[in-house]
Amino acid sequence: MKKGLIFVLFVVLISSFAFAGGQQEQGEVTIKWPSIWVGKDSKAPAVAALVQQFNEENAGSIKVEVEEQPNYDGYREKIRTSIAAKIIPDFFTINPSPTSLAYYDSDGILDFNEVMDADWKAMYNEGTIAQATHKGMLKSLPYEVAITPVWYNKALFDKAGASIPSNWSEMQDVMAKLKAAGIIPTSQMTGGSNAWTSMLWYSHFVASLGGPSAWDKPLSDPIYVKAAEMLLELYSDGNTSIDAIGGDAGVSGGHFLAGETAMFINGPWYIGRVKNDAPEVYANTMVDSAPAAGSNAGAQIGFLQTNLIAADLRESDPAKHEAIVAFTKWMSAPDNVARISKEAGSMFAIKFDSAMIDDPLQKSFIEAANSAAFTNKHLAGVFKAEVVSEFGQALGKMALGDATPAEFVEMLDKANK
Repeated sequence: MKKGLIFVLFVVLISSFAFAGGQQEQGEVTIKWPSIWVGKDSKAPAVAALVQQFNEENAGSIKVEVEEQPNYDGYREKIRTSIAAKIIPDFFTINPSPTSLAYYDSDGILDFNEVMDADWKAMYNEGTIAQATHKGMLKSLPYEVAITPVWYNKALFDKAGASIPSNWSEMQDVMAKLKAAGIIPTSQMTGGSNAWTSMLWYSHFVASLGGPSAWDKPLSDPIYVKAAEMLLELYSDGNTSIDAIGGDAGVSGGHFLAGETAMFINGPWYIGRVKNDAPEVYANTMVDSAPAAGSNAGAQIGFLQTNLIAADLRESDPAKHEAIVAFTKWMSAPDNVARISKEAGSMFAIKFDSAMIDDPLQKSFIEAANSAAFTNKHLAGVFKAEVVSEFGQALGKMALGDATPAEFVEMLDKANK
């Protein structure tokens, strides 16, 4: 009796183990994603739809579970403390910064150099992979990006009988024609925390003069003084408004919105502002690269806003590792990226067909990014805070005639040291 009972229990136990083993062998791999793209975030609906579709197409093998993180600051702290404790989320996003670059030193984060092939890398716009590479490692993938091209008011150009300039000589001619027609050529500003608009003009000039590796050059390199000479010219002889000296972003953007300046620089987030507040200006705006200041034409000033990052589970959980790579490829697929861009207005490091985008100005941004000869960071994304703060002050002195372009650069160099 006891022997029979023991035998039955043994059979049941063995069967249970066999069943459990079969479930583990055939069960779904679960990827947990703490995500900020939820709630009221503009990307939330499109991202949710993509996750749902991925889960449906991979039912029984892979399932992505989104852990909603609607508080951006709370999310960043969660990620920071998790990585410090060596508890790496399966899949997540970061905002590239000196803080997040420190994550590259973690052994628990996947280096995508180990899994990406040439076809996958070819999907990215030129320069973005390099921007995401740190110490030779690609421990996050560029995803959401922004470029800051020149905004040209075509109606004002037509009024002045001018064409969009392609180089510095043409730019000088165009500015003369615009002024003759009573139009202020450019929007500028020395105020704010980083003299944003003028800092971007300067960054465009540096990129054109120095090429893709311009910012690798020390501030003693002649390109910085040459770029300062060009920036000073934008402040001279009525090429910008009088209130640009000391003015903030409201001054710079305000003149463009009022149809008073013909050229302005900003990112895609400003599209809604001009569309709602200045519909006539919006209808006449096109974006393009800045006039070439040197031999490197077609550059765009751009920066990474959000990168994809994942845990390195190649050895500890190969099945989940493969699932994470598959999901990362899914989120990076050009057609899927286009769906998010269309709904949210965001720009991405991945090339896709801009025909899917309805808003003409947003479409122009995407086309400008896709056609860029290369993309460089702006000054504020390269130098420490002391240099960025000094930029506006040094520019103000130069614009008032209290400093030469060489002295302007010397002030930046001193702040850098």
